[in-house]
Parts: sequence; structure tokens; C-alpha cells
Amino acid sequence: MRNALIYGFYVAALALLLTGLRELLFGFEENRCSMTYMFEYPEYRRVQLPRRVARQYPAYGLYLYGEGLYAQETQNLKLSGAPVLFLPGNAGSYKQARSLGSVALRKAEALDGGHHLNVFTIDFNEELVALYGGSLSRQTRFLHESIKVILQLYKNHPEPPSSVVIVGHSMGGVIARALFSLPRFNPHLVSLILTQASPHQAPVLSLDPFILDFYSVVRRRWSSRAEELRNVTVLSVAGGFRDYQVRSGLTALTCPANDPNKMAIVATAVPRTWVSTDHLSIVWCKELVLATVRAFFDLIEPETGQFTKDTEKRTSVLNHHFVRHPVRLPGEQISTPISFSGPLEAWSEVNTLRLYYSAPKEVRVQYFVFALSSRRKAYTHFYCRNNNLEMSSWVFGCTQMNGSVCVEAVDLSLRTELLPAYKVLTVKLSELSTISHLVVDASSLNPQKFIVECEWQREESLTISLPVPHVLSFGLTVSDITVNTSGLLHTLQLQHFHQVYQAFKITVSSQCKDAKERLPSIYRLNVPWFQEDFFITAGLPSVTEISAMLHTSRQDNTSSALFQLHAAPNCQYKISMRTSFPKVLGQILRFCGPAMPVYVAVALLLALKNQLSSVQRTGRAVNTKDSVVESLQLHKLEPPVLLLHLFLSWSSLGLPAVDLLPIAPLEDTSQIAMGPGQDWPRLVSPLLCILGAAVAFWGSAVLGMSLRALSFLLAPLHRPSVSRHCGTLHLPAQILVVLGLATLGGVTCGALSVTAGFLLHLYRVLRLQMSERSLSHMLNLAPQSMQQNTENGFNTGEGQRKTNKCNGTPLLSESALQEVRDDLQLHLNVSALLTLPVMLGAPSLIYWGRNFRYSTHLDPDPFWPQTLPLLVASVLIINCNTLRLSQSKMMLWLTLRLLLPLSVAMLTFSTLHLHCRSGLSMPIRRRALSHSGFKSRDRSCDLMLVNRDNRRELERRRVVGVTHPPSDARRLSSVLCVSIRQSCRDPMSRQGLVTA
Repeated sequence: MRNALIYGFYVAALALLLTGLRELLFGFEENRCSMTYMFEYPEYRRVQLPRRVARQYPAYGLYLYGEGLYAQETQNLKLSGAPVLFLPGNAGSYKQARSLGSVALRKAEALDGGHHLNVFTIDFNEELVALYGGSLSRQTRFLHESIKVILQLYKNHPEPPSSVVIVGHSMGGVIARALFSLPRFNPHLVSLILTQASPHQAPVLSLDPFILDFYSVVRRRWSSRAEELRNVTVLSVAGGFRDYQVRSGLTALTCPANDPNKMAIVATAVPRTWVSTDHLSIVWCKELVLATVRAFFDLIEPETGQFTKDTEKRTSVLNHHFVRHPVRLPGEQISTPISFSGPLEAWSEVNTLRLYYSAPKEVRVQYFVFALSSRRKAYTHFYCRNNNLEMSSWVFGCTQMNGSVCVEAVDLSLRTELLPAYKVLTVKLSELSTISHLVVDASSLNPQKFIVECEWQREESLTISLPVPHVLSFGLTVSDITVNTSGLLHTLQLQHFHQVYQAFKITVSSQCKDAKERLPSIYRLNVPWFQEDFFITAGLPSVTEISAMLHTSRQDNTSSALFQLHAAPNCQYKISMRTSFPKVLGQILRFCGPAMPVYVAVALLLALKNQLSSVQRTGRAVNTKDSVVESLQLHKLEPPVLLLHLFLSWSSLGLPAVDLLPIAPLEDTSQIAMGPGQDWPRLVSPLLCILGAAVAFWGSAVLGMSLRALSFLLAPLHRPSVSRHCGTLHLPAQILVVLGLATLGGVTCGALSVTAGFLLHLYRVLRLQMSERSLSHMLNLAPQSMQQNTENGFNTGEGQRKTNKCNGTPLLSESALQEVRDDLQLHLNVSALLTLPVMLGAPSLIYWGRNFRYSTHLDPDPFWPQTLPLLVASVLIINCNTLRLSQSKMMLWLTLRLLLPLSVAMLTFSTLHLHCRSGLSMPIRRRALSHSGFKSRDRSCDLMLVNRDNRRELERRRVVGVTHPPSDARRLSSVLCVSIRQSCRDPMSRQGLVTA
């Protein structure tokens, strides 16, 4: 019953984890990005670098993208376009620039004037810079050299460029901003940086100190030189919820909020894009690439063919294409005042509260006039929309009327906002004091049909409050409201919806009374404090489900998310809102998932504590499963962690700053105080403890089964053994192994030597597995009680001594099997714990392996400070067994007292700084584990081979104490190990014969 409850609990915990992972990895809209295609074969022309640069950075390269005729024309690198440099991200290829380069070429061919872009790209050897920070500074310095080489290519051009525009994907965007932290970098060499899914706030995973140091330097540089860098325009574009590798909250820029040249936006809010992209598709998503290319060509000055140096123009163009897209083109000159042409019958004055006009397919001139004098007191806003998406002005404010015809007017179309299905404009009547009438141009200049809808609105009726259900309501509580749409726009203020851990499912059901032709409904989740809006277009009637989640929290709780409903008139909309518990789990993993390794490590440490405690009490190690089960001790972890957080927030003892959950957009990556609404991480921490224990439980089970299967494969390569000391090392061998692996790590890579030490320990576990299997298949073992009696001195006769000895050598008993099993359970738990530092060092090991042809030594090596302690601990643990542990009373007692405070310290200081954990995950002290005077071979009896006849003879005689092997062992006819000498001829001495 207890086992059933245990397995039921951990199955439920695993189900919670898998549910959250499913929502994180697959719980989003389908990929609606269009693919970009190359119409000609792409070519990458390598740019010759100076000999000094090529010698210093042999793994890197600079290329120019080209296709077809353009590639032939630029073969000699005589360039005349505007330079754009693409930077790949973590493990990214320089060939990812082909989407940007190909679309730019097609755009240039469609334009007059000969303006075009020269798209360069850098080969960073696909390095794992998001996981290994040692190469970030190297890539930054190579980027600086590449920019100087690119500008040098235009030295013979009559209008040479003075700066380069950088497009950085993922960590490439962070490296682009790191340029300005170089001591000799001229900030005028880069005027515009556009980043795609770049984690500017903090690294996704901080597996080594170099990553955090790099971020700290960049952050301080941009903060201290904020005024000097105001002329540098930076636009950060996030992918949305499809990007589970870099959450969109991390893409916010760490710059002053009052700097208009620093912008951050999510792809779902980009006009004419409105799609979420994953981490890779943000590079080739056609909708986003088109917006980028359009912005670049609008930034080119017609006179020089180079990017503009006007900071205000850069900001205006980027706002136009990425933030708010009005119908008027950026920089377009419009005469003031505006006059109209058309016959008198083309003018119609609207006296009703709402206008509905369906334009005919034929060409027609039509103007609608709305008088303001009679509406100013009763209404506060004027709302108008139409599904004609042509880039033309369409709403004007009339300043002079001649009868029913407007003579002079000003253009109000710049306030237009482009939505997925139509364009809308909302104006405040209080801002139109000099305007007497509003004019809507509904002229049909092309033979196409469109609809225009306008209405007067009151401010008090624009917004409706809707309290959201509590996050712990588990979908049982529903907040709903019914909107009878007498108007075209309704805004629901979702009260108390401002935290990232909240997740809801909104269901909108629409019904209309008549079958009148209508514009589709548009549902918009608007987040006032961050550009992360997303849109849903729905027909009428329909039932639409919307997932409502946030990328960033509102720290001061002063505002909530808004749900805007661009509705159809005379229709009914029922909006219901309930908490989605699976999506809440997905949000928790999205924000707190990087801290999961810490909770797994804590579970394994406490499991080891339980095993050592059992060894201290009984001299035996408990089963790995039971030790992990007992490691879930929330009452011993959470209260001390909470008290430590509170204590460190009130006093300063020189300790490191505590790490918060989740990683919030902070000026520093770790702070002590938590703002309002940030107490939820302490509520989430117990859940993460449970999930970490589940990972440790099932991970240990998978590791045990994998090692058992591997031991079967290695068994034919080893002589059968029944000793608990198989696979151990003598003291000279231990010293040689430690010195050899330490030397290997010093001249190559620290992670390589640590991995080698880990493999040596795995070999010890595999040998124990083989010994345990050999002993469990023995035909006859001396009963354990008989062995105990002999040890206590009860068997003193000659006949009794013969019973437990063979030629003066003691025989094996059932206790030998138990001893091997105890050692195996202890080493399985230690293997699971050793796996974590090996995983932390894997990125640096992979980086070293990929750059081995350039350098045999990893510099800098983030794992070198922990290499020697981990090597010594790994090698000493190899000779560890439960007997020696139970004899080390003092050191075992000390180790048991340190494991719990160590776990509390990890939860407090290492949830963000994961690299700090590698030095904390080896708590076993040397003297408790390092008794190396063991004999590596048990000489109780020699092992020899016997055939099947020997086995049949032993079974026929049915000697006392003989245990029959299982059916699987009976089928093993190749090798049978019998512990017997030819001189043992007395039948009584066959009691307790050891037979494999």
C-alpha cells in the first residue's frame, strides 16, 4: 500500500511536470509565418580579413550574401549599397542571413533609383555562446574588426557610409550592444541595431560566471553612457509564446525608459505581422522580414543611397513599421491646408449616431461630413473604421465649410491604427477645438468593394470592468459578461490581471440578429506597460477561445490588461473567463524552469543524506527509490529559505545577493528586495521542490535501468566477480589518476577531465551491477545466520569450521549479496548527483571539441576552479563502501549535518547562478569516503569453470543450503562459476558451496 501511494504521488508529480512542459512547448498557436524563398542560388562571398585578424580569429569569418547577377557584380567586392551586418546567435549559422538578403534583393529590384542593401554576415563557428560565455568577448572583438573591414570596402565610393546597421539574432543582438563596452570602439560606427529574440535582460541560463560578467559589463556601460548613446537606435523584437527558448520578457532593453530611441516589441504586436514566431523562425518569417526590409529602405537617403543619420527619422520609421502603422507613409509631405475636389452630390452630411456605408465596385467619389457642434457635449470620442487598407489619407478635420462642402481641412489620418482586418481611427473631440466638422473620404478609386463604419462614443461607456478568477480556482470559477453591442468598440478592463503566473482561457461567443454584411470582429489583448498585444480575427456568428497570458508583470499593480472588442453593431457577445491550470503550469516553467536543476540537485543531496543517515544507524544503505522519496522535506527547506530571504533583506552580512524566482527585469540580475506582487515565487517554490523530487525520482530510476542494461553489454568483457571491491583503485592508482586527469584538464579542458572521472565512477557502478547479478544467481550461499554465528564464536568445533571454510578459506554467505547491494544503492545515488556537474560542464566541453583544431586548450575555462575538487571527490568515492562509511563516525556525522544547510544555501543563492552549484554538489568529505586500503580481490575461494554435468551433480545431491538459481540462470550454459577446490572432497564441506 505504501509503495502504491509513493508511486501514485510521483506519477501525479510527473503528470504535472509533463502538463506544464506540454503547454510550454506546444500550447500555442500554430506557426502562421510564411516561408521566405530564394529565387536564385544563394552565394556567400568570403571577405578577406587582415592577416592579423585572420591569425587572431582563425575560427571566424566574414561573408557577403549574394544571388545571381548581383553575386557576379559584387565578386570583386566593389560595393555601392547600404551595409547591413547580420549576426547569428547561439549555435547559429552565418547562412541564416539568406532570408534578409534575398528579400532585400527582390525589394531593390522592384524600386527605382538603384538603392539597395549589401547584406554581410559573420560566421561565429556556430558556438554555444548562450551556454558558454567564454567566447562572448572574443566574438565582440571580432565584430569590431569586421565593421572596420566592411567600411573599408567603400573607401572608393563617392558617398561612403560612416556606419553599419546590425541585425542580431538571439545572442547576436547582445553582442551587438556589447560593442559599445569595448574601450576603443567608436560609437558612430553603428547607428541602428535591430535584435531578434535577444535576451537583453539576463541570460536564459547562467552556466558559468563569464556570461553574468559579460552581461554586467554591458549593462553598466549602457547605463553610465546613457546620454552619449541616445543617438544609437535600438529595436528589440521578441517572438512571443512560440519562442520557449527566450521568453519575451527577457528581450526588454535595459535602458532608461525616457529614451525614445530604445524600443522593445513582441512580434504579435508588429503591424502587418501579427504572428508569434519560434526562436528560429523569427529569422525567416516573411511577415517580419518584410517589415524589416521596408524599414531599411525607408531609412535610405535618396541623395546618398546610405542610411540616414537623422535620429528622429530613424525613430519615426521604426515606429511606423513596428509599433503603430498609420496609413500615411513615413516622411510623406502633405499640403496644409487640404482642399477637396468633387461634385456637390458627392458630399453627404450624416446626422445619425452611426454610419454604415458599403462602397460599390465601380469608381465613385464620396465624402461624409459629421458636424461637431451638436455632438461635443453628449459625446467624447469619434470612432471610424474601414477595410480598405490602401495607404492613403481618409479622415480629415474641416476648418472651413462652404455650405455642405468642406473647403479647407487638416489631415487626421496619422492617428490611424492598422489592425489585421481593417484600419481604425479614434479621436478625442476635446482635441479638435479648431475643427467644426469631420470628413470621411469613402471614395472608391479602384473597382473594389469595401465597408465604412463610424459612430460617436461616450468615454464612460467605452470601458467595462471584469474581475478575473483567482489563479488557484483551477477553472471552477467563471467570470462572464454579456455585451449587447450598441457600439463598435468595447473595452473590458481585466481587473487584477497583471502578473505573469496568471493564465486564463477566454471564450467569446457572438450572435447577430440579422444576416447583414458586416466586418469581422477583432479581439485584442492589450498590455499597457509593454508592447506585447496580440489579435484574433473572428467571423460572425462564432465561438472563439483565446489564451490570455503575459510576458511581463506590472510591478506596481497600478494597471491591468485590457481586452478590446472591435465588434459588429446589433450583435451580442458573451465573454467568459476561467483560469487555465495547465497554462499556469506552463507559465511557471517558462519563468522558473531554469531553476529546476537546482531543485533536482537539492532532492539528490537530501536523498544522499537519507542514505548516509541509514548507514550511520544500521550500517546499510536504503534503496535509491526510498532515499529519494524521503528527500521531499518541504518543512525543512522552505521555512529556512524564507527566513534567510527576510533576514538578508534587513541586514547586510557581506553574503551574496539572493536569487529571486522568477528572473525579473531588474537593473541588476539579482536583488534582495521583492516588489509588490513578487511574493508568488515563494508560493511556487514548494511546487518546484515537488517537481524537482519527481525528476530526481524518475531520473534515478532511468539511470539505474540504463546502467543495468549497460552492465549486460560489458559483462562478456570481464571475468565474473563476487567481490564488493571490484572496480576499485589502489592508493597509487588513485594518485596517478587524479594527477593525470588534473594535468589533462589543465592542458585541454576541465570538463573533459571531470567527465573522465565521472566515467571511472560509472565503471565502478557497472562492476557492482555485475557482481550483484552474479551473487543473485548463486546456486548455494551460506545462510547469513550461520555466518553471524561463526563471527560471534559459537561454531568452535572442527566440523563447524569445515562448514564455513574451504581449505582454510571462508566461504561466501548471503550477507555478501546484501553488502554488494548496499554499495550499489549508495553509488547509484552518487552517480545521479555526479551527473549534474558533468551536465553543467557539457557546453564548455562541446565548445572545446569544436575548436580543438584551432586550440587544444580551452581559454577561459569556467570549470577549472572546480576540476581538482571534483576529481578528488570522484576518485575517492570509487573506493567508498557502506562498511567504511559506518566506521567513520565523526566525519559521517559532520557530513550529515552539512547537507541540509547546503541545500538551503543552494535554494537561496544558486537558483539564478547555476554555475555556483557545481562547487556545492559534492558534499561528501574525503575522510568519510577515502579509505583506500581495501583488497581489490576477494580470495575466499578461487573461481573456476564447470560444465553442465557439474551443475546436474550438485542439483542431484541436493546439498544442504543449496539454493536453486532462477530460470534465467539455468539457461546460461556458457559459463558457470563454482567456488570449490579439487581438494574439497568431504561431502560435509559442500555445505555453503558458492555456485554461480
